[in-house]
Amino acid sequence: MEANRAPQEPSNGHELHVAYTAPPLRLGPRTFARHELVVMAIVNRTPDSFFDRGATFAEDAALRAVETAVADGAEIIDIGGVKAGPGNEVDAGEEMRRTLSTVAAVRKRFPDVVISIDTWRAEVAAEAVSAGADLINDTWAGADPRLAEVAAATGAGLVCSHASGLRPRTRPHRVAYADVVRDVVSTVTALAGRALDLGVRSDGILVDPAHDFGKNTRHSLALTRRLDSLVQTGWPVLVALSNKDFVGETLDVPIDGRLTGTLAATAVSAWLGARVFRAHQVRETRQVLDMVSSIRGDRPPAVARRGLA
Repeated sequence: MEANRAPQEPSNGHELHVAYTAPPLRLGPRTFARHELVVMAIVNRTPDSFFDRGATFAEDAALRAVETAVADGAEIIDIGGVKAGPGNEVDAGEEMRRTLSTVAAVRKRFPDVVISIDTWRAEVAAEAVSAGADLINDTWAGADPRLAEVAAATGAGLVCSHASGLRPRTRPHRVAYADVVRDVVSTVTALAGRALDLGVRSDGILVDPAHDFGKNTRHSLALTRRLDSLVQTGWPVLVALSNKDFVGETLDVPIDGRLTGTLAATAVSAWLGARVFRAHQVRETRQVLDMVSSIRGDRPPAVARRGLA
């Protein structure tokens, strides 16, 4: 089952990216309209994240990062306790020790911010929602099928993603698709439909093509180029592009040189209809999204003086 797919006329004089009506997105205390472009800030309670290398592992550092992210324009804070890639074993108990107190502290300090828990484990998700999380960000495509049941039982939102059947924390090896975009669309819409059937709110479901997860660089580029195919399903699309390997390989740059490529992919994805953008560098991402919104006519300039005096 998919979201409303009734065609709509292009608005604001531009040929839209969003070719189908998309419902509002309701997550915790916030409701985001179709035209809103939303920043999800990454805050990792891990000592070994590929990008920040443990910069927010300590709880006080994590809370300072949240304060900065909110000030820079993040509407969602995504809190994770296990790095995505291979590394030291982190069991569910340790994952909860790393994340639950941060979720509770952010909920107390920022009552109007949406809190996301980045986990593939149902038991962690359930405790995080109890502590104050509003969204379950399942980047491993239902590896634990009970996650959708947790979202249904608690009223939390759910991200349905594509990982080509990989187990959590494993890397792709010689992965191949007849058509990667078709595979992604089929997988995430099936997961979204299952979630809906289980009772997850239709206005709380997002889909994520999961760039780099179970994909090589050419696959991730194709997904970006043809993102409108996923947008046209009607489900709100989340993209997690920030400093990923496909950006690094495309430009042949190291991790600390991937911001420009990330922002280019962000702008393209926004123009093609993505609605939520998971990011390390919030201020830069917010500015790119505001510029795209203004170009397409959904946001007025912050100031407009030129040629008026």
